[in-house]
Amino acid sequence: MNPLRSLSVCCFAVRMFLCGVVLISFTTFQPAHAQDKPLKVLLVAGGCCHDYATQTQLLKKGIEKRINAVVTIEFNPSKTTSTRFEVYESNDWAEDYDVVLHDECSASVTERPYVDRILAAHRAGVPAVNLHCAMHSYRWGDFRNPVEIGAENAGWYEMIGVQSTGHGPQSPIDVHYTQADHPITKGLNNWTTINEELYNNVRVFGNTEVLATGDQVQSPRKKDLKDNPNAKPKTAQAVVVWTNLYGPNQTKIFSTTLGHNNETVGDDRYLDLVSRGILWATDNLKADAK
Repeated sequence: MNPLRSLSVCCFAVRMFLCGVVLISFTTFQPAHAQDKPLKVLLVAGGCCHDYATQTQLLKKGIEKRINAVVTIEFNPSKTTSTRFEVYESNDWAEDYDVVLHDECSASVTERPYVDRILAAHRAGVPAVNLHCAMHSYRWGDFRNPVEIGAENAGWYEMIGVQSTGHGPQSPIDVHYTQADHPITKGLNNWTTINEELYNNVRVFGNTEVLATGDQVQSPRKKDLKDNPNAKPKTAQAVVVWTNLYGPNQTKIFSTTLGHNNETVGDDRYLDLVSRGILWATDNLKADAK
């Protein structure tokens, strides 16, 4: 072979080899998350009894710091239990989101078509994360007694997975994780909150998986002391963290009754828990909690 031609072929081969190395290196060392789209999270908050203006910002900042997500806030500054949200007035209200965080406190909103629109999105497969007073919203009829599945006033409780009707005084809650191997709670340590409200459990539904319980020492109320001046403090226990599978599509639902006060909502342990709940509900949390 002509020596010059041989050299040319050799140089071409070397150039092709180097190009291949560069291409492989570029492909291999691209950050894995560079191809991931952020989760689109809708946070609905407002209503009675809480500092939602502050808590929405704590949640948004805390969630976006921990996971690849963009949190859109739907906030109503109304302070009543009749607080409604414009986003729910449309049948397709949730179609642009991967998961919805319900953080509203709207116990007096009882219009069935309005509530049905909310539930329809979750029945169709949009995951939900329910925080604190969301458990005490959209209730009517004889809601203080256990509701039956399929009852006219059972829809919201069926989505959540636990029926709760009230809470005790504000005092610390000892949180005990009962499912140490669940992806949401794996590696999380038991902890004690600041003054918080322990929501009662009237009914725990069949698809519910309890992840944590809370113990709270409750001092006698004035009424208790009036009836019995020697009344002593008692310890109450309730489910405080759980998951549920809802509707025909077995939509993933995560809930926690914790989160009354700003200091709790801003606590790293709380934000870690909520962020993992979001990842689990959207099928982005592995068995090893990563």
